[in-house]
Amino acid sequence: MGKTSVSSSHSSLNKKNLIGYAMGDLGGCMTFAVMGSFLTPYYTEVAGLSTGAVASMYLILKIWDAINDPLMGALMDKIFARTHSSKGKFRPWMVRATPLLLITSILMYTAPTYANGAAKVLVALVTYLLYEASYTMFNIPYGSLLSAMAGNDAERANLSSARGFGSMIGNLIPMFMFPIIIDNMTANPQLGYTTGVTVCAVIGFIACFLSCKWTCERNLRPVEEDIKDSSDIKFTDILVVFRKNRAFVALCLQGLFYCIMQYMGTTLGIYMYRDVLGALSMMSIMTLVSMGLSFIFLALVPKVVAKAGLEKTVRASQLISVVLYVILFLLPNNIFVYMAVSAFASGFGGITVLMQWGMVGEAIDYNEYVTGKRTEGSIYGTFNLMRRIGQAIGSSAAVALLGIIGYMPGAETQTAGVQMGIKALVVLTPAVFLLLCWVSLKFVWNITPEIRELMAASKEGGKTEE
Repeated sequence: MGKTSVSSSHSSLNKKNLIGYAMGDLGGCMTFAVMGSFLTPYYTEVAGLSTGAVASMYLILKIWDAINDPLMGALMDKIFARTHSSKGKFRPWMVRATPLLLITSILMYTAPTYANGAAKVLVALVTYLLYEASYTMFNIPYGSLLSAMAGNDAERANLSSARGFGSMIGNLIPMFMFPIIIDNMTANPQLGYTTGVTVCAVIGFIACFLSCKWTCERNLRPVEEDIKDSSDIKFTDILVVFRKNRAFVALCLQGLFYCIMQYMGTTLGIYMYRDVLGALSMMSIMTLVSMGLSFIFLALVPKVVAKAGLEKTVRASQLISVVLYVILFLLPNNIFVYMAVSAFASGFGGITVLMQWGMVGEAIDYNEYVTGKRTEGSIYGTFNLMRRIGQAIGSSAAVALLGIIGYMPGAETQTAGVQMGIKALVVLTPAVFLLLCWVSLKFVWNITPEIRELMAASKEGGKTEE
């Protein structure tokens, strides 16, 4: 009898497992949200870095991001293939990363102020890189963990929904709490930022620790059935995945298209509310409405998936969203009509990202079926890289397109043509990119019910096909 690397039980997930998985994204987002919204003002207004230095740092970090995620995934696969750790493939990395996230996030908001001149820039860059490395060390195994916990579409949907809940709460808490803390410590801004990030980091540490404790790995095969030689796992395996795994290619395309759409919308939303609808204050209310609707969708979608299947549910929601966005473009500009229709349009479209984690899990299972290798880390890391590329394209394209449509910064009123251009960018762009997401799933995704049966039979028999 060979040794089993982790439990291979196929018992149903319990509530503790679901809460534990939600805690992972809650904990990660506690510091990641702070970094996204408050790091630039800290660097320029508290640490005293020039905008040019900050811009140069961000460029270096974008290059680092391009190799960070897939490298971490491939490293995780290769080490497990060599060691077959009885503690599991993913959670040991999460355990290591949890204290590092706590330490590096605090260092990122404190260490630069203790340096001067060029050393200040270097310290800021190094602490940022250390935080990003720690976050990747947690996030890549955390995202890959879903495939080791879920055994079917219903469980993938429940775990994806749990992750969505965790993500929203993990973003809401720091975005509510951090501004209050720094606003009440304006006499000592450094103390305000240090206090704010420490509180968020400690909450994040506790949540990540609970995630490590309450999650499980139950879909990894026994050692004697797994790859015995770590040389069988190569960093170039991801190229084979792109060639053989159409489902993964479909998800990469969907992730790219959705993130382009999402970040264009985030960048341009303020222009729609201020320059077209003339109701900028309603944007905050819309954020709360959208979040409430997302909670409802997160609760209901797993029940739909249990009946219709994960991929069909996502495709149907994408088409509904496309239709709603087209209708919204044709409707007159009324703030209340816009908020009502766009809330549902974005809600249905958002099911794409809420459920994509479960679909990645199924693509990982399919990859094991067609290649004989279960390389969750490489697959999830590369998928995350595609999303980051989409985020960068979306943010840059939004700014460029504003100039193309003739937007005039500082003008009290934009021309009718510019207002129509803004509306087209904000409303029709999601329709176009969600339609491209639907095309990716409809014509590239190839996991049919028949293939699922073959995958299940292969897993039961302990065999894979080339």
